[in-house]
Amino acid sequence: MRRVRIKDENLEQRVFLQRSLIAIAVVLSLLLLLSGRAFWLQVLRHEHYSVLSQGNRARIEPLPANRGVIFDRAGRVIAENTPSYQLELVREQAGDLDATLARLVLIGLLEQDDVDRVRRLVQSRRAFEAVPVRLQLDQEAIARYAVHRYELPGVFLETRMARHYPYGELGAHALGYVGAISENDLVRVDKERYFGTGVIGKTGVERAYEDELLGTGGYREVLVNAEGRPVTALGGQADNLRSRAPHAGRGLRLTIDIELQRVAEQAMAGRRGAVVALDPSTGDVLVFASLPGFDPNGFARGISRRDYLALTADPDQPLFNRVLRGTYPPGSTIKPVMALAGLEYQVVRPEDTIYCPGHYSLPNSRHQFHDWKHEGHGTVDMRRAVMQSCDVYFYRLANALGIERIHDAMSRMGFGAPTGIDIAGERGGVMPSPQWKKTLFKRPEQQAWFPGETVILGIGQGYWAATPLQLANATALLAARGRHFRPRLVRAFVDPVNGAVDERALQALPPVELKDSANWEVIVDAMVAVTSGPGGTAVRASRGAAYSIAGKTGTAQVYSVGQTEKYDEKTVAERLRDHALFVAFAPADAPKIAIAVLVENGGHGSSAAAPIARAVFDAYLAPGAG
Repeated sequence: MRRVRIKDENLEQRVFLQRSLIAIAVVLSLLLLLSGRAFWLQVLRHEHYSVLSQGNRARIEPLPANRGVIFDRAGRVIAENTPSYQLELVREQAGDLDATLARLVLIGLLEQDDVDRVRRLVQSRRAFEAVPVRLQLDQEAIARYAVHRYELPGVFLETRMARHYPYGELGAHALGYVGAISENDLVRVDKERYFGTGVIGKTGVERAYEDELLGTGGYREVLVNAEGRPVTALGGQADNLRSRAPHAGRGLRLTIDIELQRVAEQAMAGRRGAVVALDPSTGDVLVFASLPGFDPNGFARGISRRDYLALTADPDQPLFNRVLRGTYPPGSTIKPVMALAGLEYQVVRPEDTIYCPGHYSLPNSRHQFHDWKHEGHGTVDMRRAVMQSCDVYFYRLANALGIERIHDAMSRMGFGAPTGIDIAGERGGVMPSPQWKKTLFKRPEQQAWFPGETVILGIGQGYWAATPLQLANATALLAARGRHFRPRLVRAFVDPVNGAVDERALQALPPVELKDSANWEVIVDAMVAVTSGPGGTAVRASRGAAYSIAGKTGTAQVYSVGQTEKYDEKTVAERLRDHALFVAFAPADAPKIAIAVLVENGGHGSSAAAPIARAVFDAYLAPGAG
């Protein structure tokens, strides 16, 4: 019988040895891998993960730069920064964003109408970025937040510098305002520059000079707990907390005199319209008043949708910038420049006379163009025609000039194009011509230019439309006898650190040169007669002035009156009454200020507009008089 060996000890020993070696190799490989990974993480990638770990225990807190301060021409502060509290939301710490916003509404810290806007704004910013959701909280809102703080994860109460306008409504349309950053704003700006900044310039100087005013923001890291609340490091100063100091924006020195602005707005109180005053020697805007106005502080605080809609629905349109965007028939205020065109093209001489019977008809036409004075002015020359605002004289002059020469002459005076002032939103008005009409209308029968359309341009009616700024600009050009400057609202930049003033250079434009420079004095003399001559339409407004005034009144129709109809101011609805206008400069022989006043539906320029100009002149040229 054959013997069988059941156990092979040598074989088992070899297998055991092989498996042990394999296990040791696996363990050593794993140890080597773990050691290598540890070396990679703790040595080679130490700096990277140190930054990440720092982010887990620290939060980046923005340090917005102080917005540049704005001064008037005399150095008075008209836009400043004051400390205030605002609510900020960090999306990554807020959890359910919709629930957080709903809670803010329930608590009364956010308007329901603003929820969609805030949600879109928060979602458009980075998750870790603190986004302002409500600006300039009052004491009641602060107390409400404090009570409900535990219910609002990711919502923080922060102290920030907020925009404040100490003069309220004064000069609001020129100064503009700041408001909460919107999605549309973020599309056109560099988001990095607005890290932690909740507002941006929306209109006026605040928007036009946003880059200078904004400054450069900073940041600092602060230790936070699990809820994201700032804490103090135990055992002393926390290490490795980074920071960068903010740098304030540059200040602006405006050309506006805020006290002169106050005089203009008080004189205009209760009425709709505009007052613009320029320095003819520089183009500096001394007064920029559009009435009624609004308080820009409401926008800086974060105006609610309800309040904003109330402003936009107001029939008096307080947000509408009449100085830049209001276009009106210039009326009789353009008669001096029309007379100048007649002299320039030699179709009339100053001494030439015509007889005014109170109406005018084109040759071979029975249609009558009526004078404002029903019985007529009798025999008038150029001086008397300007002084008494004889319509018939200028009907005849416009017909003699023709539309092409009128268009060219008025374009040289700045009509039909923006003046180029240094804030946005300016409209160019309309200086009509046959070519303009062909562009405007599509039907051939509407494109024809009729002689009657030329005639009524002679008194600033018809298609002609100008802004109050254009009227003031043309008046300044007359005052400076052809010298021309681009209007401006900002005259200098101010260093926020040392207060050094960097004056901006004037922008001189090509002068308007005449074939005979003596014609300037002919026109100025006629405008002085308006305020001082017998029958002058603005004599009452200039009575007792310690300086000479060269001016021209104007009345612009709001709606057309038929041939057989008679305009009756007493029976016409208030908003259908004529606009009242007055343009002037003073002193006439050495002008320091040129002005245009427009009172919507004010009636007569002599009674409604001229006294406003007189108040501004007295405050600027004879302060303290009387």
